[in-house]
Amino acid sequence: MRWIALVSTGVLFGSLWVASGQRRKDGPPEAVSYAPKPAKLTAYTPPHKPHTRLADLKAKNQGKAEWSEWVVKDDYLWTQYIQSAPGSKVSPRFHPDTREWWVVLEGELRFQIEGQEPFVAKRRSIVQVPGQTIYSIETVGNTPAIRVETNIPNAQTLYPEKPKMMPAGVDFIPIRLGRQPFPYDHDNVPHINLDVLAGEKKELPGTRRAVWDDRAVANIIYGYNSKMPPLNEKDRGHYHPECAEFWVIMLGQIRYPIEGQGVVIASEGDLVYVPKFTFHAPRWWGEGPSCRLAMNGYARISHLREVIEPH
Repeated sequence: MRWIALVSTGVLFGSLWVASGQRRKDGPPEAVSYAPKPAKLTAYTPPHKPHTRLADLKAKNQGKAEWSEWVVKDDYLWTQYIQSAPGSKVSPRFHPDTREWWVVLEGELRFQIEGQEPFVAKRRSIVQVPGQTIYSIETVGNTPAIRVETNIPNAQTLYPEKPKMMPAGVDFIPIRLGRQPFPYDHDNVPHINLDVLAGEKKELPGTRRAVWDDRAVANIIYGYNSKMPPLNEKDRGHYHPECAEFWVIMLGQIRYPIEGQGVVIASEGDLVYVPKFTFHAPRWWGEGPSCRLAMNGYARISHLREVIEPH
């Protein structure tokens, strides 16, 4: 007869944890804790699904110059894929209280961010704008651009000029709010390009926090399947008891055993979503380097791993 408990571990940073992020590197072993695990798995509710393939979205919207698709709309984050045509523009705007960020999957986008020199973000770039900071976006080059855009649920948008098009039942009135652009603190920066980081060999392979906000985080997790221990098919990985987690694949492939869903192999541009209370065990996969951008609604999220001991 055996019993099952769960160990709560911390965020995957610093020298305290080994590469798996699940066992202490030094010091006394952690005492076992007990965590809830509902017998019924958390359901996937629209628009969420375990695996969103970029190729499928492009096929669905074939022939359209511009399109958007929501893929995450939970209690913590909202995320959509957006394709924009060459020459299209996102007019100057800002969010009063929230940070917004993007992953560029295809094409080129010119960002103008208040207080920053304009720059062009290309494939495998991550761009972020903190609250109360005016920004605009223009699709440059001769091909459409595809980006993944993320913000906090129901984030409101304000404009330095009154919009010409307004939603039904909504007016835009003149206001003052003591606006002051939020800082790029916690080592946040306006623009990261994965290829540049890898070329400079800065903090790669490994984990690097790309977006650090009091409401959410995004972590670059980069490495090689060939440098990992042999695959253990019985390892269910971990789960999160208080929020979902999802990933945009930025390079190569990632293997995901997901409780109740089987094994997902996700490729660059895809998005994988796992609800709370659901075991998952992401692993770099295939030949060469792999990278995923992990996103969740907590700056420090617990990873709960199953502990099985004899009675």
